[in-house]
Amino acid sequence: MTRARLQARTAAACFTALLLSGVAAPALAQAQAGPQSLPRDIPAIPAPTADRFPGVIRHEVDATDLDRKIVWVRQTIPVPAAGPMTLLYPKFLPGNHAPTGPIQLIAGLTVTGGGARIEWLRDTIDPYAFHIDVPAGVREIEVAFQWLTQPENSTWRVVMTPDVSNLQFEKAILYPAGYRHSGIMVQTSVKLPEGWRYGVALDTRSFENGLAVFEPIDLEMLADSPMFAGRNYRLVDLDPGGRTPVNLHIVGDTPESIAITDDQIAGFKRMVVQADLIFGTRPFDRYEFLLSLSNQLGGIGLEHHRSSENSVPANFFANWTAYHGARTLLPHEYAHSWNGKFRRPADQITPNLNTPVQNTLVWVYEGQTEYWGEVLATRAGLVTPEESIANIAGLAAFYENQAGREWRALQDTTNHNLLGYRTVTPWSSWMRGTGDYYREALLIWLDVDTKIRELTGDRRSMDDFARGFFGIQDGVWEAVPYTFDEVVAALNAVAPFDWAAFLRARLDAVGPDAVAPLEGLARAGWRLIYVDQPTEVEQYVNGSGGGDFQYSLGFNLQGARIVSVVWGSPAFEAGIGTGWSLVSVDGRPGNAANLAAAITAAKGGSEPISVVIRNGARERTVAFDWHGGLRYPRLERIPGTRDRLSEILAPRTR
Repeated sequence: MTRARLQARTAAACFTALLLSGVAAPALAQAQAGPQSLPRDIPAIPAPTADRFPGVIRHEVDATDLDRKIVWVRQTIPVPAAGPMTLLYPKFLPGNHAPTGPIQLIAGLTVTGGGARIEWLRDTIDPYAFHIDVPAGVREIEVAFQWLTQPENSTWRVVMTPDVSNLQFEKAILYPAGYRHSGIMVQTSVKLPEGWRYGVALDTRSFENGLAVFEPIDLEMLADSPMFAGRNYRLVDLDPGGRTPVNLHIVGDTPESIAITDDQIAGFKRMVVQADLIFGTRPFDRYEFLLSLSNQLGGIGLEHHRSSENSVPANFFANWTAYHGARTLLPHEYAHSWNGKFRRPADQITPNLNTPVQNTLVWVYEGQTEYWGEVLATRAGLVTPEESIANIAGLAAFYENQAGREWRALQDTTNHNLLGYRTVTPWSSWMRGTGDYYREALLIWLDVDTKIRELTGDRRSMDDFARGFFGIQDGVWEAVPYTFDEVVAALNAVAPFDWAAFLRARLDAVGPDAVAPLEGLARAGWRLIYVDQPTEVEQYVNGSGGGDFQYSLGFNLQGARIVSVVWGSPAFEAGIGTGWSLVSVDGRPGNAANLAAAITAAKGGSEPISVVIRNGARERTVAFDWHGGLRYPRLERIPGTRDRLSEILAPRTR
């Protein structure tokens, strides 16, 4: 398929998605209703059209103000005509699945034209829109503002530290309404602190005296091409001599933090090879892993088509074994280049960054990518099969015990980010949320993989689906939409079956009789059990042991504080919620070791476990009539069955 045809197909999908969602283009130009205390009438916000924006926006970013953590922005925007013009601040950011543009952090906005100020008026219904009236004779306007980044990781993450910065262009730009973001060209430059170097999936025109000037690129790709920069920097080529560049840009708090070993580099190189063997093609002209090793920069793992933002602790390379989840991060984000960026849910493809997204297929976008991330990490040797099996055991146990399925189906959790981005879930086992369409969906895709293998006598698998569905074009990085029906059709092409009913039964399972999707485990030759003593691997992968009592009394301990109470558990039935502290256990000091000893001693007996808990000035004595002992999840082999799980996790050779 040619780039032109792909562009046309993508544009058509954008407007089709809007119509299907009931948000026709004219409705986006909402009318203002009722009397308002404003200096002038507010015009409608122009809807995006197929027209290309005339001219190129010059975009200058100063990211040197590290002590005050301020990003200074100046833009020169050509003016198509005098009269009303609307500038938009990006609202629906790539990969967030929600309206997360931090408009609250934008300040100092001034607009000038022809040497005079042009006063703006914020839209009262959509505060991400700024209306101006361009005087006659003005051919371009100057826009200036500051992005006041956060001093600490609270509502928004820290993106500037004395040694590392994470510049996300969509948070530092305004753009004209009325155009597709793919039809707006931007020429960006970034001023960095002296001596700093950077990684970004943009073409550098020049880099002198800390000023990086980039070749023009459309706004859609600019917003999808963040920068990591730092005082301590290392570049690693992960595919020397490969058909397209794949690079790892490492920044860190200290020179020691970026000291990656040869063995670790070899694992990331194998990841690139194994991804090629899964997908067959590369839907990009280059790929830039951006990796920070920092205890100050806010944590992130975010996909982009030709890059990804990845943050791990400063001692990640030095303390490699301890960070199982961080070792699967880069494989997950890399798989997103195929799933979520190149092949993208149709309701995630929008004409600009202020058109609402819908998330009905994020269980494919995120859930299947979570599956591929686990598989890819294991096949590359970044994690061991034992670690992967322990992780899957932890997921299976969580969902086997998750009460929330009684009222909320997995499909509904795809709306979770739209209800409030990264909403706090004090009762995660009951509320359900973002993690479910990642982690429970991983179990669904394991179920699909093992079902394909069963149906085809183990001749075909999800690898065949991936190559047929995602591996359709090499070097093309325009998004190609997919729908539920197309996913089903692709599965049928691999192994004929009623895949629509299979998937819907798992996605829509709700009510007191609904169960977790664990059939894939049995089909893979394994089953979930609970043991009273976790292995060392199970402890660091799942946090088992220590303060983990979620599958016995129904909570975790952090020090002496009770956290993560499981809905319907003995602790819940005793009226305990998060925030209580453990004072004593059977007359001994309240700590994890004494509680574990008491649970072990009570196993198979009849005497209750007596604990004293405190919340503020209030104290209670609680008797737990629990005699099931300590319980930690584990997968064990089912005798006489084929070990499909180990086959799935084994590296491919061709």
